[in-house]
Amino acid sequence: MWKACGRCGKIHDNRHICYINRVYQGGKERELRNTYAWQCKAREVKEKANYLCEVCKYNGVYTYEGLEVHHIVKLLDNPSGLLDDYNLSCLCVEHHKQADKNLIDSDYLRKLAEAREGK
Repeated sequence: MWKACGRCGKIHDNRHICYINRVYQGGKERELRNTYAWQCKAREVKEKANYLCEVCKYNGVYTYEGLEVHHIVKLLDNPSGLLDDYNLSCLCVEHHKQADKNLIDSDYLRKLAEAREGK
């Protein structure tokens, strides 16, 4: 049996799942980020970074607004890295977007994390 798709407007088999314009809900990663342990770790990373974006600070700019904690290795790839200090980086919104698009090298972010941790 065939039907018109409400997402894309095309005709599909009724067993077909259309992913056009589907909003990602976060799945298991969202559950991990909603834990108390993650909230405490994110606060700890921001404190260790002195509430500054680590990339901006390295470039001599002090950005302290809109800070987010970024997972260098994505939770989807490595859920056990949720609370790993060397897998986390304190970034401003702009640098976080760049890091998610792989425009900032992960080795560079890891070196910044190691410097923050005093290694």
